[in-house]
Amino acid sequence: MSPRSFARHFTASTGTTPIQWLLDQRIAAAQQLLERTGLPMPEIARRCGFGSEVTMRQHFAARLATSPRDYRRAFRAVG
Repeated sequence: MSPRSFARHFTASTGTTPIQWLLDQRIAAAQQLLERTGLPMPEIARRCGFGSEVTMRQHFAARLATSPRDYRRAFRAVG
């Protein structure tokens, strides 16, 4: 299957592009690590497949309108 056909079928099946799906999975994994661990940000970025902490911050903020640090603080304040 060609990459273009795969992308078209994937989008038709999931309602999102392959790259957006992958980013959503990485962000969800980062959220879990932020909620459940005290790992440093660079380690969370590495474990979630982001190239760097900066890249994780950018994608996290674009998707959730908050930084990973603020997310961790807010979650810990509630939990």
